[in-house]
Amino acid sequence: MSRQRLCLIAAGGTGGHMFPAQSLAETLLNRGWRVKLSTDPRGARYTGGFPHSTEITQVSSATFARGGLVAKAMVLPRLLSGIIAARRAMRKDRPDVVIGFGGYPAIPAMGAAVSLGLPRMIHEQNGVLGRVNQLFAPRVAKVACGVWPTELPAGARAVHTGNPVRAAVLARAGAPYIPPGDYPMQILVMGGSQGARILSDVVPQAIADLPGPLLSNLRVSHQARDEDAERVTAFYAQHGIKANVQPFFQDAPRLMSEAQLIISRAGASSIADITVIGRPAILVPFAAAAGDHQSANARGLVEAGAAILIPENRLDPATLNAQIVSVLTHPEAAVQMAHAALAAGKPDAAAELADLVENLAQTKEAS
Repeated sequence: MSRQRLCLIAAGGTGGHMFPAQSLAETLLNRGWRVKLSTDPRGARYTGGFPHSTEITQVSSATFARGGLVAKAMVLPRLLSGIIAARRAMRKDRPDVVIGFGGYPAIPAMGAAVSLGLPRMIHEQNGVLGRVNQLFAPRVAKVACGVWPTELPAGARAVHTGNPVRAAVLARAGAPYIPPGDYPMQILVMGGSQGARILSDVVPQAIADLPGPLLSNLRVSHQARDEDAERVTAFYAQHGIKANVQPFFQDAPRLMSEAQLIISRAGASSIADITVIGRPAILVPFAAAAGDHQSANARGLVEAGAAILIPENRLDPATLNAQIVSVLTHPEAAVQMAHAALAAGKPDAAAELADLVENLAQTKEAS
């Protein structure tokens, strides 16, 4: 009886790292692989959606980005301890492939894989490599890129897989787009996993200033932080705007598929969802994102004519209002934007990523 192949996934820190990792885990398990996830306590908060058969281990890790002098002094010892523990575990249960999704909790497993010479690769969600993936990009067989193009260091070998999306998004992939018209319409406002204060500050006024006939047809679904939700809700109510304001939408894929326009940050997962479903978007990249990676994420959609980009330092109600009017009063152009977004989508990203994992394992077995 042949041995069941094992993939060790190293990820953590945020949902942006963990959700694509979860999608790959689901795909590999369906193909008969064993899957282990290596993360730390912070990353473990996002493991609730992983299949129960995923073997989850927590390792010692740390980052220089947080804490005082004492905490920073302990970073290297904790990372070294994590790498030693990961090496010991890999010697007992040797993975066929190790794949990192970024975030400092990925360092121990990826460091151990490099030291043991195991087949390895990474997946980068954004258009600019995160710090951990920058470290390992020249030391892996492949860098699977969620956004194209992605800036890579010399010696890194890239392939564009796209960003894996949740099953609920795939269920609405390519849903027919209803163009703007003289009938009820939807705008969806998304600010990432924790909302975006600037969108709560600017979007309601921009919508309130829309021409009366346009405004009367609109319903808004607005994601806002808990501390902003009350004032945003009150503003929409005072201006007679039908609005649903929530800190998180469990049914975001449905809302996205029903929207005539999406106003959003340019996080990798948001971009992936927008392109798989195929909707016009106004994107406001987070200015403080490391390496300005949200602007890089948005670039492909903007160049394809699928999205309008407004830099954060230029976002004000008048500017946003003009762009909303432009989309909602030109239905043919809105349809073209929706089609361009769909053309940029990679609904098979998880399958392509799983193919790379399997090919890497087969290449090692043949050598």
